[in-house]
Amino acid sequence: MDDGNGAPESAGDRPRRLAGARRLPLRTVLIILVFVPSITFAPVLASGMFQLFSQWQSEKAQMDLATTTAGRPAANLFFNFGQERLLTAEVQANPRGGARDKLAKQRVLTDQAVKAFRPVATLDTTKGQEGIPAAVARVERGLDLLDQQRRAVDAGWSNEQKAFDYYTGVIESDLRLLTVLSHTEHGEVNTKAQTLVDLFWVLDMLGREDAILARGWDKGRLTAEEHDLVADAIGTKEHLLQSRVAPSLLDNESQYGKLTASKAWQTMIALEERLVTAGTGESGQVALGEVSTSWRSSVDAVTPQLVELLRVRLVNVATIGYTHAGTLFIIFLSVSGVGLLALGLVIFTSWRLTSILRRRILHLREEAQELQERLPDVVARLERGEEVDVDAEVHMVEPTPDELGELGHALNLASRSAVHTAVRQAEQHRGFQRMLQRIARRTQILIGLQLKKLDELERKHEDPEVLEGLFDLDHLTARLRRYEENLVILGGGQPQRRWRKPVRLLDVLRAAQGEVQDYRRISIEVEGDPWVAERAVGPLVHVLAELMENATAFSKPMTPVEVRAALVSRGLAVEIEDRGLGMEPAQYAAANALLKSPPQLDVMTHADDVRLGLYVVARLATSLGLQVELRPSAFGGTRVIVLLPEPLVVDRPRPVPGPTALPREVPTRPQEVPPREDDAPLPTRSRGRAMAYVTAPETAPETARDRDDAPPSAERPPLPQRVRQANLVTELKAPVDRDEDTDQETWAVREQPSRSSATIGAFQRQSRRRRTGDDAFQPRPDGSPEPGSPTTEDRR
Repeated sequence: MDDGNGAPESAGDRPRRLAGARRLPLRTVLIILVFVPSITFAPVLASGMFQLFSQWQSEKAQMDLATTTAGRPAANLFFNFGQERLLTAEVQANPRGGARDKLAKQRVLTDQAVKAFRPVATLDTTKGQEGIPAAVARVERGLDLLDQQRRAVDAGWSNEQKAFDYYTGVIESDLRLLTVLSHTEHGEVNTKAQTLVDLFWVLDMLGREDAILARGWDKGRLTAEEHDLVADAIGTKEHLLQSRVAPSLLDNESQYGKLTASKAWQTMIALEERLVTAGTGESGQVALGEVSTSWRSSVDAVTPQLVELLRVRLVNVATIGYTHAGTLFIIFLSVSGVGLLALGLVIFTSWRLTSILRRRILHLREEAQELQERLPDVVARLERGEEVDVDAEVHMVEPTPDELGELGHALNLASRSAVHTAVRQAEQHRGFQRMLQRIARRTQILIGLQLKKLDELERKHEDPEVLEGLFDLDHLTARLRRYEENLVILGGGQPQRRWRKPVRLLDVLRAAQGEVQDYRRISIEVEGDPWVAERAVGPLVHVLAELMENATAFSKPMTPVEVRAALVSRGLAVEIEDRGLGMEPAQYAAANALLKSPPQLDVMTHADDVRLGLYVVARLATSLGLQVELRPSAFGGTRVIVLLPEPLVVDRPRPVPGPTALPREVPTRPQEVPPREDDAPLPTRSRGRAMAYVTAPETAPETARDRDDAPPSAERPPLPQRVRQANLVTELKAPVDRDEDTDQETWAVREQPSRSSATIGAFQRQSRRRRTGDDAFQPRPDGSPEPGSPTTEDRR
């Protein structure tokens, strides 16, 4: 074998085999595992065992229902209801006879039979014959009317036919239940049980004949309808006996032949033939004659013999059913024994072979788990910019000359490919970031040239409309500069704007406000006079500008955006609150998670995200140690809290004798400003100075250099002043003509404003007045001043 790089291995370098591993190839092991279960037919045996056990349970439960739990109460109910039907007919035919006492005794017996039948409705018939609950329910409905029917008979409200129909209906429902009980899963039992049901129907037909004839013995005649009922019962009985009972009799049921040959049977048959052939008289009735005594004696003799024949048939059916169920149970035990032996063989063989494979596969699994733990560490090191050696990070699995060895070789290739892919992807990300930074830097050079050109145009033109357009371009250029810095930050770099001295927080907030399109909607309130360390000025301005722009963009145009700042126990807190629609709780949680841990090396994966500003804020906050958190606002919008840590909050710089530079963006250009007079007007725009570079000056000193470090006057604090060429890269900086500085006009303030938007508006109005003269600034009729040409900010 080779070592994976094409070089063959030496005998000494051949990998050591796993300790205790069998020399069986994987294919042989798999063949054994496949054929052992197939030979033992374990699934088939298990299925056969289940089917046999289920069939044995079903047949035994069905035989119990048919013979004892349901069949016996149903048969007892059948005989008692038939006897009560006969006695009820005799009482209705002759109320003064001696049949009433017999009926009372029979009703007691019938009640006992009904009481014994009631529990059948609560039996568990899930494994029994289909249709038992419905058949039992029909019988129950008939039994519920028994007391009502008896009261009607005793009171004389029910005629003979209604009483006959009621008892016959209950008996028919009981016979349907017996028919359902005869339908078991064993075919021979079904056949033999059908003859048993036919015998029940024969007894019922004989009982119907007897009950109808009991109506007419005393009168000596029957109506035509009663005669038809008797004839139908006789015909049905003869059909059942000759066509269904006699052909299916067994050897031990020979008493049927003795029954049909007996004198009582012959007498009953003769009387039945006489009744069937008797015609109706002129009155439409059939005469019975004096044969009641012969009929009673023959029926009383035949009925016990039919019941005995039915009992013998029931014993035969039960014997067949229980014998078959016992055979099934024996087969089940035999198959279960064989199945358990086969299962033991399968378990032993599988365990033995699996133990062999387990030791080898566990080794591969450990290698895969090691790769799983090692690959994230490699990716983390790549994110930190460390160099990773692919060959050193990949641990090769010792191959073996079988299928598992091929699997180990494939795992080696996969490990190497995964690490190599991670390294290559990291290099691609770093290359993309470097390219993104180069493009952004070049664009920043063009932005610097554009700012320089704007300065030149502002110095040349004094037309208010032209200057208004130049102001707009200057504002857009400042925003474009921030967007280019976003590209640098997303590419892994840092913005190049630096400050040499601490800056007042109010100036920082105004600088951030000046980079927002709808800056007039932003109101700023600062508690106290905090100052920000020089290294935090640039990133903090960028972070606040992004958050202010986000607040104005996601709220209605006319609603204000409030910015509040104050010193807290842990540093300096800045709150930015808008009145927009806000976000869902899940969106707040996702945004705060992003701000706490910005993603790495995934700029391209988030290229379609419309909130790239949050990524910029997250990276700047992480690099500077800021804490940024989004919360719901009481106005329905969003409230952003930016916490500047204590090390980045400094005291006000003490004044230093001699000329110093104004705290501003690097590079700076000091400007000479004449001393401020007590009656100086509102700040005015100096010629050639756009609002994108306005910062807060100190109190007016003797020279512009003294203004950099002099503490601000408590009575008249400064307003922002634009610094020329503050945002140009070093290569584009041009030497400053000192003669031009002397031409610059100065401006001062009356007092420190608390809201930046009002200050900027006043600055623009005074600047326009100084440029255009008194004619462009005439008072209104009501005495209030009115600017001549509104600026872009005034129209918003």
